[in-house]
Amino acid sequence: MSESYSDVIRPHGGVLVDRVMRGEVREAVRERAERLVKIPLNEMGLSDLEMIATGAYSPLTGFMRKADYDRCVTDMRLTSGVVWSVPVTLAVGKELADRIQEGHEVALCEGDKVLAVLEVAEKFPYDSATKEREAEMVYRTTEAVHPGVARVYRQGDTLLGGDVWLVDWPSATRTEFPELRHTPAETRRMFARRGWRSVVGFQTRNPIHRAHEYIQKTALEIVDGLFLHPLVGETKKDDIPADVRIASYQTILRDYYPADRVVLGVFPAAMRYAGPREAIFHAIARKNYGCTHFIVGRDHAGVGKYYGTYDAQNIFDQFSADEIGITPLKFEHTFYCKKCQMVVSAKTCPHGREDWVSLSGTQVREMLERGEMLPEEFTRPEVAKVLMEGVRRQLEEE
Repeated sequence: MSESYSDVIRPHGGVLVDRVMRGEVREAVRERAERLVKIPLNEMGLSDLEMIATGAYSPLTGFMRKADYDRCVTDMRLTSGVVWSVPVTLAVGKELADRIQEGHEVALCEGDKVLAVLEVAEKFPYDSATKEREAEMVYRTTEAVHPGVARVYRQGDTLLGGDVWLVDWPSATRTEFPELRHTPAETRRMFARRGWRSVVGFQTRNPIHRAHEYIQKTALEIVDGLFLHPLVGETKKDDIPADVRIASYQTILRDYYPADRVVLGVFPAAMRYAGPREAIFHAIARKNYGCTHFIVGRDHAGVGKYYGTYDAQNIFDQFSADEIGITPLKFEHTFYCKKCQMVVSAKTCPHGREDWVSLSGTQVREMLERGEMLPEEFTRPEVAKVLMEGVRRQLEEE
């Protein structure tokens, strides 16, 4: 580990994983991979491969073997004892599984393009009972209407576990926000160059609004820098498109944040909607990117009514500070109060809900689709304009 890494925070598990092949060895492995059994990856598989290869999922060096998978589902740990809250697995159907042997290599592909080699250490069953157990333990429900549970149920019935080596990048890495797709090694160097000794990470899959701005700037009062890190992997179909969200972040950063205190990057992971468990997962990943603190707000990574309002904050209390290694900053639900004339929370505002300006994601989407400007109390007018134009373009394309 270089000094620039140790200057900020040690990666989860102690070492920043790097599974990206380079030079002549890469070319030799790529050539060999063309003759292997090929496994096409879905959107989540592509995201997970990139996250493993770059070290964002340190200490994982590949897709989970059975012992790590079982302990993760049951205890939120790997067999080493390291905290890990969400399974990272590769499922295949029966036809492919029958062609694969333990101890052999397979090629992981995007369409016909070989991206990586997986050294198959284990091939193990992923039957309906196993999937239901994962759903109950990780997502706290077995209902197939939950998007994360539905994805689990759709997957093939065999899991492949083993180390991966990346030989080429997924197409999204080259074409979607390449200037913002910083690897953990790169962000650690960026933070070190800025002299930041403390960095707060902010995860979001939604457009930025006043409550986000309030929370981020409050956190900036106690740390050296903010890493604004919106997720751009697979999300629900009714979420605001990633390119529109990124444009909204760039707009507000340009006029309302100190440029020397903020780094904007994109988080390639896919959303699992695992609520509390995903809050731990997101925090650990940001630790690998070099963050010392992580903002956890209301219903982090939640969906529907499956999780309590602050379950994603309370889950951190199940582990010691040393086990997690990154400090969660727990914020109450914040909103604009017309009487206070500022963004506040229930901790600081004595007024009733009739004076609060707070919109759900669904309400925001519906207003934008109707061509209505979002209230200035909810988000900056510049941001509202970007969002409205982006949603209008999307509707026209549909």
